[in-house]
This record gives sequence, structure tokens and C-alpha cells, in this order.
Amino acid sequence: MQHTLKTATSTIEGVGLHTGATVALRILPAVPDTGIRFVRTDLRVVDSYVPAIYDAVDTSASRLCTMLRNATGVTVQTPEHLMAALAGCGIDNALIEINGPEVPLMDGSSKLFAEAILQAGRKIQPGSRAAIRILKPVQVVDGDKKAEFIPTERPLLEIDFSIEFPGLGSQRRQFVLDEPETFTSEIAPARTFTLRSIAEAMKARGAVKGGSLENALVLNDEDGTPYQGQFMNGWQDEPVRHKILDAVGDLALAGMPIYGRLVTERGGHALTNTLLRALFDRPDAFSIVRDIAGIPISGVEKRLAGAEAH
Repeated sequence: MQHTLKTATSTIEGVGLHTGATVALRILPAVPDTGIRFVRTDLRVVDSYVPAIYDAVDTSASRLCTMLRNATGVTVQTPEHLMAALAGCGIDNALIEINGPEVPLMDGSSKLFAEAILQAGRKIQPGSRAAIRILKPVQVVDGDKKAEFIPTERPLLEIDFSIEFPGLGSQRRQFVLDEPETFTSEIAPARTFTLRSIAEAMKARGAVKGGSLENALVLNDEDGTPYQGQFMNGWQDEPVRHKILDAVGDLALAGMPIYGRLVTERGGHALTNTLLRALFDRPDAFSIVRDIAGIPISGVEKRLAGAEAH
């Protein structure tokens, strides 16, 4: 079954990490098969809609974040934490009204977005839910970075993510995207992170204008400990949890759930998008199934969807 929101969220307002601009957005329900679409309410142009889909990613601008661009050049920057919240909460269709060029960073995680979505509530919609089932391994490599899709038995997205940074060392975590409660408790609160030396260098050249210790986890280069503050909920592996959060958001740009296993070493936004493009270039490596494991919708689910649609 597909899902949207029962009602629009309240207005969410914050500062963009890269632009430093204050931006407000709302997440609204959308009809079945809409997918996730942004609309720039601040622009007076013919086409202000920006689809949240993998081939709308501007690959020249997606190293430190993801940037979506429509056919007429309208952009939405840094959507990955919001996309992760939508995917983690099981939302298939939504319209996001945003009055600026960048999704606000909030506290650097998906937590506040997920809370707003769950407060608005999920609504079952008529029509089956399409998903991508991985049939054959697909791998991309960029130097010492690697990402791969592997087939699995379960109709779920499994993630095995490894990172390595100076001072912080190596971290690895596995995660299964199943129930919203699992995502909101284990992944959504994990904040974006960087090393202190990198943060200071970027600030010095005028980048990350909206970055601060309130919306990012800044780590000391020497030992990987927080420069100020602490790890969320005592999670020493908060950085790799955040990398999983980013992966959930970037993979949501496939336009439908993925049933398979993502294994990533030292990956990030650009590599995940490269992997998605490689997958869609290999039609022999995946199939499109309807509902869980391709099982038809039951009569009970049909009646429930019909009742909630009115």
C-alpha cells in the first residue's frame, strides 16, 4: 500500500547549512503515485516544481550535499535529511512547499522532520506500492571508496556502512529499514558531523554559512571526541549512524523503496547517487515489484484503503 500524510505539517523553519538563509517549509499530502516533489513558493516562474528523483541530482554540486535541479534550472539544495525522514516514516507521496533554495539543517539530523511527519500522521492510499528488488550485484568504486547493491531474501532495505576518518578512526554499523519506530529511535537523531580543522577551514573561506555547534557534531582531529557538546544519547558511533541517515535519504531518490542490501565503505552523497545511476543502467540487475514481495493487495487492505481515501 502507498502512504501519504493525513494532514499538512506545521511550518518548519530553520537555516540552510550552505546558504545560511532562513527558510520555511511545509510537507503536504499528495495523491497516489505522486512521489516526493518540492515546489519553490518564493519563485515566480512557470515551473517551480522540483522532483526528488535520482536523475534530477546535479552531479557537479553533490559532494558535500545533494542538489536537485529541474529542467528549467530551479534548484533545491540539501534535501537528504528530509528525504530520509520521509522514507524512514514510510511516506511515498508528498508535496513540499519551500520558500527558499535550501532545506533547513535544523539540528543537523532528521529528528525534527520525522517528528513533524509522525505528528501529521500517515494515511493509507489506494493502489499498490512499487518497489525495486535487487536481482544481481551492482558496484561502483571511486579510489578507496566503494558502494554496492547486493540481492537479499527479505523485502527490506538493509544497510552496511563503514567509515574512516583521521582521529575518529573506523566505524561500522548495520541497519534494516523496517518500521518508522526503528528509524526514529536509532538513526533519525544522528547529527551531521565534521572534523574541527575542516569546519574552521570552510568557515574561513565563507562556506557552510549556516553551520554552527548547534546544528553539527564537530570532532577534534586528534581523538575524534566532540569539540563541544557530546555524542547524541551517548552514541560513540553517531557519525556512522548519520552516514546511514544520509544513505536512506539519498536512496529515497530512487523514487520507490529498494529491497536489497547496500554495502558502503567510505561513501557519501556523490557515490550513492553514482550507484543509483549504475543500477538503473543495468535493467538485468533489478525488477519492479508491487507491494511486499510482489504479493497482490488483500481484500481487507483494499477496503481499508478505500475507507481512508474518503
